[in-house]
Amino acid sequence: MTLDEIIIQCKQQDSVAQGELYKRYNRILFAICLRYSPNYTEAEDNLQDSFITIFKKIGQYNAKGSFEGWIKRITVNTVLQKYRKQRTLEIIDEEQIGIEDEVEVDADEVPLQFLLKIIQELPDRYRLVFSMYVLDGYQHKEIAEMLGISDGTSKSNLARARAILKTKIEAYKYKDNA
Repeated sequence: MTLDEIIIQCKQQDSVAQGELYKRYNRILFAICLRYSPNYTEAEDNLQDSFITIFKKIGQYNAKGSFEGWIKRITVNTVLQKYRKQRTLEIIDEEQIGIEDEVEVDADEVPLQFLLKIIQELPDRYRLVFSMYVLDGYQHKEIAEMLGISDGTSKSNLARARAILKTKIEAYKYKDNA
């Protein structure tokens, strides 16, 4: 079955096509959910919520642009919406911490599982901005609009996230070399 056929059948609420769509994209979307979620269990919940939203909105997909990009965007928006509803995101604004110079994080020779773990351990405000900017390529203006913050706040939250990650990576490397 081609992707176009799957999409057409999903628009008709065909459960077999929905299962096929899930099989094709669950790993890609779960990786996004892991980056935005504080733990594995919540990432699973976010994936489920994302697919529910995808299936509800698939009728709005008009084949303009990448389907994968469309479902990724829905996944990110679904997760962000959940955090807006469930938690009060404490966003640190630029007056609370100065926007630091770009913090370089040298993650060479650090296991991917460790990197994912320390990203998940970041406070929500930092994890979301870091994931959106570094991992998903959103610009600060887009992040600011999606999270309801200023560009400067987005930049300062990113700088703080990078600083925290750098400290944890350096501690990890020091521990391994000690």
